[in-house]
Amino acid sequence: MIKSEYINRTKEFLASSKVVKFLYLVSYSFLITAIIASQNFFFQSIIENGISKKDIIAQKTLTVEDVKRTEQHKREVAQKVEPILVPAEDDFIKSNLETLQNSVIQIRKKSTTESEKIKELNILFDLSDNPKKDFIIDFLLHVDDASLQEAFDKASLSLVNILQVGIPEKDYEKDNIKTLIKNNLVSNVSKRQVSVISALLEQVIVPNLVVDDAATEIAKLNAQDSVKPYKVTFQKGEKIVFEGEPVTRLKRDALREAGYNVYELNWQGILSIYILVLLITITFLAYLKFFEKDFLETRYLSLAGMLTTIMATIAVVLPTGSSPYILPIPAVIIIAAIFLSPRIAFLLSTLILVVLTVGMQYETQFMITFIVLALIGMITVSKIRYSKRVDLIRVGFHLGIAGVLIMLSLYFIDKCLIDVSNYLILRNCIFIFINCLISSIAALGLSPLFESTFHIITPYGLAELGDHNQPLLKRLQIEAPGTYHHSLMVSTLCEAAAEAIGANPILARVGAFYHDIGKLKRPLFFIENQSYFSIENPHNTLNPRLSKMVITAHPKDGIDLAKEYGLPGIINDFILQHHGEGLAKYFYNQAVQEEGLENVKEEQFRYTGPKPNRKETAILMLADAVESAVRAMKGATTEEIEQIIDKIIVERLNDGQLADSPLTLKDIKIIAATFSRILRGMQHNRIKYQENIAEEFEKNKIEMPNKILDEDFEKKIKELEDSKNGKNNQEQADDNNKDL
Repeated sequence: MIKSEYINRTKEFLASSKVVKFLYLVSYSFLITAIIASQNFFFQSIIENGISKKDIIAQKTLTVEDVKRTEQHKREVAQKVEPILVPAEDDFIKSNLETLQNSVIQIRKKSTTESEKIKELNILFDLSDNPKKDFIIDFLLHVDDASLQEAFDKASLSLVNILQVGIPEKDYEKDNIKTLIKNNLVSNVSKRQVSVISALLEQVIVPNLVVDDAATEIAKLNAQDSVKPYKVTFQKGEKIVFEGEPVTRLKRDALREAGYNVYELNWQGILSIYILVLLITITFLAYLKFFEKDFLETRYLSLAGMLTTIMATIAVVLPTGSSPYILPIPAVIIIAAIFLSPRIAFLLSTLILVVLTVGMQYETQFMITFIVLALIGMITVSKIRYSKRVDLIRVGFHLGIAGVLIMLSLYFIDKCLIDVSNYLILRNCIFIFINCLISSIAALGLSPLFESTFHIITPYGLAELGDHNQPLLKRLQIEAPGTYHHSLMVSTLCEAAAEAIGANPILARVGAFYHDIGKLKRPLFFIENQSYFSIENPHNTLNPRLSKMVITAHPKDGIDLAKEYGLPGIINDFILQHHGEGLAKYFYNQAVQEEGLENVKEEQFRYTGPKPNRKETAILMLADAVESAVRAMKGATTEEIEQIIDKIIVERLNDGQLADSPLTLKDIKIIAATFSRILRGMQHNRIKYQENIAEEFEKNKIEMPNKILDEDFEKKIKELEDSKNGKNNQEQADDNNKDL
């Protein structure tokens, strides 16, 4: 039971939106890391049996160490280091001299015969090859005690001098010892004592300097460390290895320095790339969250992810030695600017360039060139009118010119410092110019594919929707001409106002074209169409509540038509939000007159909304109301137009209809001024809206009679339409009979 509950909780946790988003983030970062790192941080099959499989050209100037020559030099230096000697055995040698003295004294004191004493001294001293053997033995046996003591004292002093000089083991040979003793005897030794003292010292001297292995090894290591590495430089554009060439250790190191991992997986590099990609992705998402919330939808994020993935893949699969300036970065800039926004395009391309520069080890000049180009592209794309698709080709041409100028300026700076090949400058300038042109063509060709794949409407898609030959607009022209002309006027107002406040003018214009398509279901119930068909207002015979239901149903009817004709989702916002949750004031006032204020609630006469949540739909709400009101005034003066505009805006503000929109008071002021400048006399009559008389009724306590409400809404509408159609058919038949 506990296990099952734990499993269920785990499933719920994993299915939560935050966890799913986190997993998407981690997975995407892994994907981009794997693609980027595959070039420089994973194994690359470029060597087979020690032979290069292809030509490898240095993409940048490389300096690598010739390890073999450096190690050889280090070995030579280490061999020349002398062993480190340290003093030892000094006390032992001195004690041997004292022991020798005591032994001689003991032999002298013995009561044995002289021959026995000589025999013992011969055993004590090895004087077999000493020509002065007899003299030395005689001296040791027969000299007085004071002279003997003096000889040993001088020998002791001489020994101190010798020990200070040191006796290396390698120099411990008889001739060397004799020379050492001779050179270090005290100065006051008589000729008679020289032989004796030398014989005494020869008996006790042993090497007192031994090799300190640890110190010697340290000295060798220090000597090796002082050796400067032997460096080999490969200039940019120079071949590191040729196809079929044996790859030496030096060449393998050069390949690794160039980014070809021929030894092992570079986990540190892979982890670094992953952290960089993760941080950049989080930065991008944070920017969208705080500044571009509308683009946090899955379709926009999917498009951005696909663009980065494609770009990383292209960078990896480019042949070795290819110029990075052929990467279609301008295509990413243009597509992102069209489908997302120019600001997002600049940020996205900049982040891509950072990852590519670090992961692919491109030169900094590459990143600077395309970042500046992205900035220019952002500005250029934002200024086009999207009236013609060929405008994108012009953008590509302008970007190409800008790219050439940027590169020339950077190369001229380099020429002041280093010698740069003129061929390299010319080649890269040609590459970036052609790249920009081809990228613009690619962006133009791929736009319809991206539109259908990600369900994102572009300005070009909007321009196509704005074609008056579109089926719905053609129907609107024929079946509801008054609504059509109203929509045209409203679109003009919306486009001008949107452009004035920095909103999307194309979206505002096209959204206005379609905002009233729901009126196609019952066009004769809307007054702007009645004059075209010379019919009476059907609402004169309807209950106000029924009329309200007819009028307020057109946004929902419009959504049904939009789905039927496959209009993009963003157009739905204009259809649903252009009235917000506003009050159908005319029918509300009529209901109050007929039923009494106490029997009528405002909520019953409001549109279902929602309220406008973007600048363009909020502009449409105001333009729709203003156009209708001004047209109903017939020949209104400029002052009257301004008054009605101000009145409608204040009413919408006070009613809270603009509460969800991002419009500022400054925007509203600009919108009002734009409306006032554009509005002219209207072409069709409108019912002049009555003032809200609810307050008057309440004030004067006027009692109004109740009216029985019609319950069967659709039935009443059908009966009314049938009666009108029957009347028209009868009139047509009468006309035909007259002709006959």
